[in-house]
Amino acid sequence: MWTRRDFGLGLGALGLAGSLPALAQKLRVMRVANTAAVNDPQQCFVTAGQDPRLNFYKPHGVDVEYVNMSSMTQAMQMLRAGHVDFGPAVPGILLPAMAKDPSLDFVSVYKWLPRNANVIVVKPGSPIKTAADLAGKRIGVRNQGDAGIVVTKTMLAELGLSDDKCEYIAIGDGAPAGAAIDNDRVDALVAFDTAAARIELVGTQLRYVPLTPKFAQVGSGWLCVTRDLLKKERKALVALFQGIAKSTLFSYNNLNAGIDLHWAVYPESKPKGRSEDDARKELAFILKDRRNSWMRRPDDPDQRIGASSLSEWKTNIEMTAESSKDPKLADQLGDPNRLFTNELIDDINAFDKQAIVDMAKSFKS
Repeated sequence: MWTRRDFGLGLGALGLAGSLPALAQKLRVMRVANTAAVNDPQQCFVTAGQDPRLNFYKPHGVDVEYVNMSSMTQAMQMLRAGHVDFGPAVPGILLPAMAKDPSLDFVSVYKWLPRNANVIVVKPGSPIKTAADLAGKRIGVRNQGDAGIVVTKTMLAELGLSDDKCEYIAIGDGAPAGAAIDNDRVDALVAFDTAAARIELVGTQLRYVPLTPKFAQVGSGWLCVTRDLLKKERKALVALFQGIAKSTLFSYNNLNAGIDLHWAVYPESKPKGRSEDDARKELAFILKDRRNSWMRRPDDPDQRIGASSLSEWKTNIEMTAESSKDPKLADQLGDPNRLFTNELIDDINAFDKQAIVDMAKSFKS
């Protein structure tokens, strides 16, 4: 890990001494709930910019610290208690919690996964061909607090089906999850794309089943904060999310460099027992689909990085009401505009995007 002294020397070497007055100020370290539970280069869309060679955060008075979590539910608890400053928002988990407890005053401020990064995977010879076939089946999920449960409920509800007879079985990650699929302990896995890719890497053959049409068009990842933090620390949040936006754009355009920069910042996350080249190839495979989900669809009417829309949140409410079997959810939540805000988005996007793209394409690790 770079020390403050190393960081200062790096600035001098890069001719960035003009940034030092900002660095003299106390850094606001923003703690994020990491529901992936491990610190590895799948986070390079955030962490690449922490490396002094990019330096997307510290000159603006902020930095990021990852805090590992086991589930989305734990992340919400830690955010509410103030143990982290921002964390992931999964509508199917967040919205029922906010409806049940109006004092849970979270607001989604940045959409980090504008495309749907969830997947349904089965063994190649499985009789499951569509999402409708999940009804009544044994569904593998990472743990009992995992979003895969809500995703399954959401897709079945969209099709007018119930998950009442589904059995949700916690199978973990990687090799244990692959063994559960190979040994027919579960009929399907519903998870994020990166989790499925890790299972493929351990040798388990998978076939991908299409998501339901409506659900497939909805983004799958927002970052939220408490409304109190949004009010008190707007400047720091703009700096934070602009750093994430730059890191995302950089890593999308040069994934190998994003991986290397993550390792430079977090050397303890480097692979043990195999070469960096082999590990880099594995990570590129894990992120092969995810990197596209970082970017907005070409037909998205709002191309601003991180932006949300009222229509998608209304869709989130509608789908969550169906999956949670709560027809009063919309009334309990009230004005859907309170669930998200774009008030930071223009300031977050106030940087030269082409310059970041050019930097990424010319960068040598």
